[in-house]
Amino acid sequence: MKALLNIDYTYDFVAADGKLTAGEPAQQLHDYILNVTREFIVNGDYTIFAIDAHEEDDKYHPEAKLFPPHNIVGTSGRDLYGELESLYQENKDKKNIYYTDKTRYSAFAGTDVEQRLRARGITEIHLVGVCTDICILHTAIDAYNKGFDIVIHKDGVSSFNLDAHETALQHFKNSLGAEII
Repeated sequence: MKALLNIDYTYDFVAADGKLTAGEPAQQLHDYILNVTREFIVNGDYTIFAIDAHEEDDKYHPEAKLFPPHNIVGTSGRDLYGELESLYQENKDKKNIYYTDKTRYSAFAGTDVEQRLRARGITEIHLVGVCTDICILHTAIDAYNKGFDIVIHKDGVSSFNLDAHETALQHFKNSLGAEII
């Protein structure tokens, strides 16, 4: 059984005026991510939206020292980017759709994602979203350490650091044994 983890493909991370945007490289993923997500939903495969959630002026969060405020709870910056928001809204009540807030890079840290995957007998996870070298990477490492098979959609991930993006793709393949498609 397989599942799709759609990570942080939000306005703040993708839009030209997003608070921590990966810009045009991330915007170019839109149609691919939309189509892959739609395919998983239509096929009845488990689809998780793991979305970064920060509190305004949280000076104690470790990211506060690293990045400008982004994905603030209650703002439109957390909306899924482009048509993905509509796709989610149209399907959010289906049993194979799950939306979870995450407060760390990995979709597994401090969430019930692992329990939900295991309860459904899912052994293979597909990853799309941003940023390849941060949240996708940390999620993939946790997935590897938890024994999941990992599939990275090369046309469905990007970052604001294109060199780090390429390095992360190599790490997925060479160190985590991930399949890159």
